[in-house]
Parts: sequence; structure tokens; C-alpha cells
Amino acid sequence: MIKMFASDLDGTLLNALHETDRTIRGAIKEAIAQGAHVVPATGRAVLPCGEHGFTGLAVDAVCANGSIVRGKDGEVLKTFEVDSAFTEELLRAFPQICFDCCTPDGMFSSGSFEMHQAGFANDSLMKRIIMRGMRARGSVHEEQYFDQSVSQILAHQVCKINCRVTSEELDRELKAFIAAHEDTVVNAPFDPVMFEITDKDCNKGASIAWLGRHYGIEEDEIAVYGDGGNDLVMLRRFRHSYATANGSDEAKAAASATIGRCEFHAVPKHILATLRHQRSSVRVQ
Repeated sequence: MIKMFASDLDGTLLNALHETDRTIRGAIKEAIAQGAHVVPATGRAVLPCGEHGFTGLAVDAVCANGSIVRGKDGEVLKTFEVDSAFTEELLRAFPQICFDCCTPDGMFSSGSFEMHQAGFANDSLMKRIIMRGMRARGSVHEEQYFDQSVSQILAHQVCKINCRVTSEELDRELKAFIAAHEDTVVNAPFDPVMFEITDKDCNKGASIAWLGRHYGIEEDEIAVYGDGGNDLVMLRRFRHSYATANGSDEAKAAASATIGRCEFHAVPKHILATLRHQRSSVRVQ
């Protein structure tokens, strides 16, 4: 019996426009009505339950690659904090990079708005339009504070550090720096052009398992869905794991099965099919 459905958002649960819609919300409502927990599991910075199209739905949220776990009322249930000594060393070693430091209080960036935007310069026009729309659909909780000093950033609990670099040399230097600290942090980006740095023990799978235990749900009673790099550990961990057909080859290999494409509502359809099967099984018994 599946008691918790946990899904990545972009490329997985959300539609081709990176939004929720009637079909997605309907599946979530049906799952909740039948007593299941629904958990958006995302690399996005912060996702209180009433935002990004989930307004009015009683969902928990695993945010920032698992480093922040929020309950149905938006309260912080658990965090994985990046080692503060590493954060300080990183910020001081690469002052030319705009690091977006995700905290439960919001996003605090080491560089200017212009430095932040420069990281998107090599994206295609379509990707820039999509990303701009995703950022526009954020909220006050995702307000970003630029030009923050090291001390200002360290005054908050840094759970995840994002950045983009356009220089190949700088990309190599940053990857080497992270590799030298692999006993402390891990980089698990959803997109190869990005860096998404968290504590080494942090990932969506660990946080979903923790949330399951919080509600008395076994891992075998959890179904997870993903499509990319920051979903791999999650997909490997759970027996009921599903990659979307539009996902990466690595995600498909990590999952127990591959379902349809996100733009055709593969995940909400799979959730509804699972619920129907479980209802039928109960009636037969």
C-alpha cells in the first residue's frame, strides 16, 4: 500500500510550462482524500505548501534538494545545514562568482543582481523564457537579497548553495574545490550547467525517508518520481521509483520503472492508477 507519493517538480510532476494545472491538482486532491501524503520534492530554494500552484492543497515539501523539509503549514520540520566553515571558505575563495545561498529565511546572494543574471547568458532563448517564468511564479518567501557580505550570509542557516559559471577555467577550479571537500559537501545539480551544493549526507531520498518516518510510513510504502541528476539517489533508494520518459538516461537507469512524459501528465496519471489499484485490492479482500 502506497501511503506517500513524493515527486520532483520540473520535468516530472509539473506540465511542459513548469506549472500545475487541473489534472495535477486533481490527482493530488484525490490522493489526499484517500489518506495519502503528497510531497513535492524539488531543488527549488523554498517551497511553502501554499505556493507554486499548490495553494489550498495540504502537501508537505522537500525543498532545496532535500536540505529543507516543510510541513503542510509551511513550518520547517528538518534541515541539513552546509558546514559554515566550508561556506565561508567557498565565498572567500571565489569572490567573482555569485553564490545564491538558500536558507529557511530566504535566498542570500554573495554577488550583485547583474552577476547573478550573467550566469544565464549561455542559455537558449526558450530556456531563458522558461526560467524567467519560473522565477516570476515565486513569492515573497523566495525574495532574493543581493550583495550580501560573508558575515551577513553566515548569520543565516545555509542549507544549499547554487551558482552558474560561464568560464570553463572557473568551472574547473570550482569543481576541483568541491572535490577537495567531498568529505563535507556534494554537488548534485538538476542541470549540468549549474552547481547545487549541499551537505554530503543531504539528498531528496534521505529527506523523504525521514519525512516518512515522521509520519510512521515505511520506505516500502513510498512511491517517488524523478527525471534528473538531483533525483538519482532518491530513485535508487526506493523500491517504488519511477522516472519520466523525458528524463535523463541516468534517471531511467536508477528508477525501478519508466513511465510517460511530464507534458502528458505521466505522474498524476500514475498516482491515480495506483490509487485505483489499491482500492480494487481492498474490495477484493
